[in-house]
This record gives sequence, C-alpha cells and structure tokens, in this order.
Amino acid sequence: LRCHTAHCMRVVLMNASACGSSVDFDGLFQRLYPSLFRYLHRLTGDADIAEDVAQEAFVRLLRQPLSEDEVRPWLFTVAMNLVRDGARKTERRQRLLTTAPALVTPTRLPDEDVERAERIETVRLVLDRLSERDRQLLLMREEGFKYEEIAAVVGVAPASVGTLIARALRRFVDLYHTREIVDEPR
Repeated sequence: LRCHTAHCMRVVLMNASACGSSVDFDGLFQRLYPSLFRYLHRLTGDADIAEDVAQEAFVRLLRQPLSEDEVRPWLFTVAMNLVRDGARKTERRQRLLTTAPALVTPTRLPDEDVERAERIETVRLVLDRLSERDRQLLLMREEGFKYEEIAAVVGVAPASVGTLIARALRRFVDLYHTREIVDEPR
C-alpha cells in the first residue's frame, strides 16, 4: 500500500512540477512523508487514517506557495487539522450509530501482541488525558521537530518550547505511572 501511495504522490508531484513549480515536491515528499506518517500514526493509532491524512496534506501542499523552510510546519499543522476534522466526523457518526450499534467480535492475539497492544493503548489513553498542546508538543518532539518549528505550529515563543516540553513530559509520566498503579492487580 505504501508503494502505491508513493507512486501516486510521484505522479501528482510530477504534474505539479510540469506546471512550473520551483519547489522540489518529490524531494520534499521523500524527506517528509515518513516523519509525517509516523506522527499521524502515533496520533491516530490507525495506519490507514495516517496514510490518508498524509496524502491529503501533501495534495494541499501542492496548492501552497511556500518556501522550503515553511513546508514542514505548514504540513504538520494541516495534517493535525485534518485529524481533528476526521475526529469530529467520527464523533458525529458514532452518535448516529448508538441508536443501532453493530455487533463486533474481538479477535484473539498471541500474548506478546496483547501486551504490546495494552502498552500502546495505555500510552494513547494517557496522551488523550493530556491537553491538546501537551500532546502536540510531545508528538512533534518525538518526530524530531526543531523548537522553532514546534513554536510555529503550537503558537508559542521558541524560547518556551523546552520548558513546555519538559512540563508536558512530566505530566505524561505522572499520568502513566498513576495509570499503572491503578491497573496493577493487588
């Protein structure tokens, strides 16, 4: 599926290049897509959604007259907005489906997969309990963003990013450990 995605984006990017664009979209895609996909996958927990959102963000990038320095923060901001929009749509659908819920049968996983899935779920639950800004700070830091880029996306002063990340990380760790204590059998 990713090969298909890369091929489709190359076709779109080649078409954009043919229209006289001076930005190397193919190079930008090759450099930024893996990081954007990982960020979105961690944020959403769903590889398919992450891939769709990343593709949409790159397609929207084609219509933007940005310098290369502006591309990465812009791309991640647009992707975050697309995820938010998708979450709102999902919430609306869920509200509609509560009147006629579908039966879902869980599949059995080997022990290792179950433990890993539980850890991932715990991290996601803890991330969900953080403020949106803390969550965004931690996820962007994990993706290797520079403080200036994080500041631009989050809307804070670059000098405050380190402190904000440290506080967000402390809140994450506190919530994570509190959750482990609560979940431990007695």
